[in-house]
Amino acid sequence: MDSNIKEFNAPQGYLKNRVILITGASRGIGKAVALECARLGATVLLIAKDLKRLEHTYDEILTLGAPQPAILNMDLESAGADDYQTVANSIAEEYGKLDGLLNNAGRVGGLTPLQNIDLHNWSKLITLHLHAPFLLTRACIPLLKQSEDPSVLFTIDEASRAYWGAYGVSKQGQIGLLHILADELDSDKKIRVNGIHPGIVRTDLRTHNYPGVNPSEFPPPESITAPFIFFLGEDSKNITSEIYKI
Repeated sequence: MDSNIKEFNAPQGYLKNRVILITGASRGIGKAVALECARLGATVLLIAKDLKRLEHTYDEILTLGAPQPAILNMDLESAGADDYQTVANSIAEEYGKLDGLLNNAGRVGGLTPLQNIDLHNWSKLITLHLHAPFLLTRACIPLLKQSEDPSVLFTIDEASRAYWGAYGVSKQGQIGLLHILADELDSDKKIRVNGIHPGIVRTDLRTHNYPGVNPSEFPPPESITAPFIFFLGEDSKNITSEIYKI
């Protein structure tokens, strides 16, 4: 892949007429990507459990003069298959298609040795990072097939090191899910499936787990949105099953 993806400069209207669903859209990378998608003309559907923060994202999008977004207030740590099907049904009724899906929501829950992890917390994190993107993507595949240029994107982390627990295990599972989906969907109307490893970014996830480091040392989420826009737009049309590391 072109190393210049990091500096991708989308023209105005690059995502016009696209409907893009983003999880974890109330803060951090999800919010930054949602705002940039909206600025470039997309109708953005916002999923997160923090309604107040979602409303702030919604209001910021409106101030851009962008297409009206939609709020889908959900707790991905507890939602089941029927909840995701309800989301897909609502999108089908309102928009008739889905052009982009960013599976981005994430939470670490503290750095802990595996033998000390609370099993309830383990289950919630596995659900958030693995069950949720699987169930949401599965429910949305018929909507993606209605798009002329559908893209599924994951925010990836290779956290396969000591103390990253359920977060690390489920993020490794996401990578497997990404590649299997890409392989299965490549011949079916070419729904592309890719991932972005954002690296070190100034998010709650980063600062909560590195409290001794000054957050200003990390780049803000707004500075790393370009690759997300690239993969959600037409310039990535022939790319699938790739993970781009920023």
